[in-house]
Amino acid sequence: MTVPSWQFLVFVLVGAAAFNASSAGWWREAVWLVLNLAFVWSFSFAVGPLLPLAGFLALSYVGTEAARRRSAGPVAIVLVLAVFVWMKRYSFIPQAVLLPPGAMLIGLSYIFFRVMHLVIDAAQGGTERIGVVRYLNFTLNFPAFVSGPIQRREDYEANSSLPLGLPDIGLAAWRVVLGAFKVLIVSDILHAWQDDMIAALTPDLMFGWRVLIGALVVVLYPLFLYANFSGYTDFVIGVARLFRLRLPENFDRPFSAVNFIDFWSRWHISLSQWLRTYVFNPVLMGWMRRYRSARGKQYPAVAAFFITFFLVGAWHGQTSEFLFFGLLQGGGVAGNRAYQVAMAKRLTPSGYRALCNNPVYRAVSRGLTFTWFAFTLLWFWARWGQIEALGNELGVAGSLAAVVGTVCSASLVLAMTDLPGASTGSILNLLRSRYTRTALASAMIMVLVTAALVLNLSSPEIVYKQF
Repeated sequence: MTVPSWQFLVFVLVGAAAFNASSAGWWREAVWLVLNLAFVWSFSFAVGPLLPLAGFLALSYVGTEAARRRSAGPVAIVLVLAVFVWMKRYSFIPQAVLLPPGAMLIGLSYIFFRVMHLVIDAAQGGTERIGVVRYLNFTLNFPAFVSGPIQRREDYEANSSLPLGLPDIGLAAWRVVLGAFKVLIVSDILHAWQDDMIAALTPDLMFGWRVLIGALVVVLYPLFLYANFSGYTDFVIGVARLFRLRLPENFDRPFSAVNFIDFWSRWHISLSQWLRTYVFNPVLMGWMRRYRSARGKQYPAVAAFFITFFLVGAWHGQTSEFLFFGLLQGGGVAGNRAYQVAMAKRLTPSGYRALCNNPVYRAVSRGLTFTWFAFTLLWFWARWGQIEALGNELGVAGSLAAVVGTVCSASLVLAMTDLPGASTGSILNLLRSRYTRTALASAMIMVLVTAALVLNLSSPEIVYKQF
C-alpha cells in the first residue's frame, strides 16, 4: 500500500473509527494488531515473500528474551545484526549465500532499529518483558512501518493511549494535508525539475549555462529529498495521532544548520538520536576510558563521530556508492568536530563562540553546510557512472565554479533566517492559528484534488522506503 495515497487514507479512516469505537485496552490492542498485519500483508498478498520478515521478527523476539541472561546478550546482539545484514543483501556478502530474491523487505531497516534496541536494552537489564502482541504492535507499527520515524519502546508506550479531542483531530488533519502536499506536489515538481536539468546538461552549452545547470542538478536533490521525506513524516505523524499515538518529529529546519554536526541534529532526528545512544556514546566512553591522558582526550569525539556517521551511509544502501556516502558523512561530521576543537584552542572557547555569532560567519557556515550535504548526496541518488558523466560535462573549472556559486547563493538565501521577522519561528507562530491552518489546508486540498483529477496525479515513491 502506497503512503501517502487515497487508498491508504481510506484504510486509516476506517481503522481509526474501529480503533476509537471502544476505550477498552484489549479492543485497541486487537484492532491495532489487525491493522498492522493487514498493512504488511498489502505489500505482497502472499505468505511466501513475508516468511523472511516473520522469521526475523521471531528471531529478534527470542533474542530479546535470551539477552536477559547476561551471558547470552552479546550472542543475541551479534546474531540479530548478522541476520539483518544477510537479509539486506549487502554487496560484500558472497552471492551464493545471499537471501534469495523475492522476499518482502520493506520496513526491515526500521524494524531492525526497534528490535536491536530491545535486544541491547534487555542485555543491559534495562527493559521490561514484552508480550507477543505488544511486541508485534510495537515493531510493525504501520504509520512508521515504511520509513520510520524510529521510536524506542519506552517512548512508544509513553506516547500511546493519548487523549483525542477535536483540537487533536484538527492538528492531525493539518499534518496529513501538509505532508500529502509536500510529497505529491512539492517533491514531484522538484524531482521533475532535476530530471529536466540532467537532460539539459549537454556539452554544447556555453560555460555559464553548464555551470548553472550542473549546480541545479546537485542542489535540487536535497530540496526534493527534504520535501519527500519530511512530507512523509508529517503525513504519518498526523495519521498516528488519530490512533492516540504520538510519533517523534524527524526534522527541525535542517537547512538553517550552521555546521554539519548541527545539521545532523536536525535531519532524520530519530536516526541520529538512535545512533547517538547505541553507537556514539558507547564508542566515546570506551575511548575516554582507554586514553586517560589529557592529550589522548583532545579528539575522542572525532573518531566517535566518524564511526557513527559512516554507519549512517552504510545503513542506507548495499553498494559501494553508499559506503562512500558514509565516508563523506563521517568525514564531514568528524572534520567539523576537529575544526571546532582546533578553533577553540586557537581563539579560546569564548573567542570561538563570538566568531560563531558573527552574522557573516553564520551565513557562510550555512552555505558551506548545505553545499557539502548536497555534494555528498550525489552518492545517495547517482551511480558512479552518472557522477563521472556529470564531472565530465562540467570539467574541473565548471565544477569549482558550481561549488563556489552554490556556497554563495546558499549563504545569501539561508542568511534570511537570521533577519528580524523572517525566522521560521515567526512562521510557526502564524501557523498556530487554526484559521491560518484551515485556510492553507483548504488551498492545498484544492491543489491536490485538481492535480489528481486533471493531471492524473499518481503517488510518488517515498525515497526512504527502499531502506
